[in-house]
Amino acid sequence: MPKSKRNKIVSLSKTKKKGREHKESIVNAIREAAETYNSIYVFSFENMRNLKFKEFREQLKPTSRFFLGSNKVMQVAVGRSASDDIRPGLYKVSKLLRGDTGLFLTNLPREEVESLFNKFEETDFARTGSVATEKVELLEGPLDQFTHEMEPFLRKQGMPVRLNKGVVELVSDFVVCEEGKPLSPESARILRLLGIKMATFRLHLICRWSPEDFELYKEALEESDVESA
Repeated sequence: MPKSKRNKIVSLSKTKKKGREHKESIVNAIREAAETYNSIYVFSFENMRNLKFKEFREQLKPTSRFFLGSNKVMQVAVGRSASDDIRPGLYKVSKLLRGDTGLFLTNLPREEVESLFNKFEETDFARTGSVATEKVELLEGPLDQFTHEMEPFLRKQGMPVRLNKGVVELVSDFVVCEEGKPLSPESARILRLLGIKMATFRLHLICRWSPEDFELYKEALEESDVESA
């Protein structure tokens, strides 16, 4: 009888080695890129959408390179202090790699980079756990946007509905979500059915490093002041 693949023993030392090799390859890639590009930025992101980010990444591929992943690995790559940074002053960048952040290395002029990041904005349907940006309430009465086949599904989402002569009808007012509160799985599904997009994928520049200078952007500076207060 052939051995089951499920019973195959995997050496932990091998998996640890692969993990270490992967981290080392990222560190080396960042260090090589840091020698290639003129400017290095730290940016933060909110409501990440992988497909949209991939499109943005491809758009800038000829002149730039992005790195996302473990902040600690990226910190090691650029250097955590003046004694181990790979280019003079680059260690200042590592201190700002925290939370949802990434590295952007580029040869583009500063003004063009700022314009690209400031203009980048993609709206999408909010996911479970996202905070509702507004209150959405459906009033009692017919819901003409839904076909009669949808009635059982809507009931499963907690909506007080029934079929009235083949038309989906809300028997009482129903609050889908409250502004400022996290969305439940049911609320997220209903908002998608209603075509209401509450999530906005944005990128924010935190700082810029170049061989000549280091700049902390105003928004990041304000956040730093709040944290230190």
